[in-house]
Amino acid sequence: MSLSQKTCTPCQGRIPPLSITEAEALLAQAPGWGLLHHGTQLERRFPFKSFDTALAFVNRVGDLAEEEGHHPDISFGWGYANVLFYTHKISGLHENDFIMAAKVNDLYTDEVT
Repeated sequence: MSLSQKTCTPCQGRIPPLSITEAEALLAQAPGWGLLHHGTQLERRFPFKSFDTALAFVNRVGDLAEEEGHHPDISFGWGYANVLFYTHKISGLHENDFIMAAKVNDLYTDEVT
């Protein structure tokens, strides 16, 4: 099953974050995303042609985050949106972060096509 077909599961903490090797393996299923801070965060910058298209995308990402119960840090402005995922409770990455990255990629594809 692809990551974008999965649903986030609640993370209660008390589990180790993904290792860098595990994160790199999942990264292959989230094109365009990059690992930051020694593999503890996942980020992608999305380009847009205007402020309003960036804002519409950010709102769709926010709606998705509410549905999945897994929330990113987002910054945006004219022509771009940066989306950053990591699991706060474990101070690192969880499969949920990659599920969300794949789903955000799908939103972006829908937005620009």
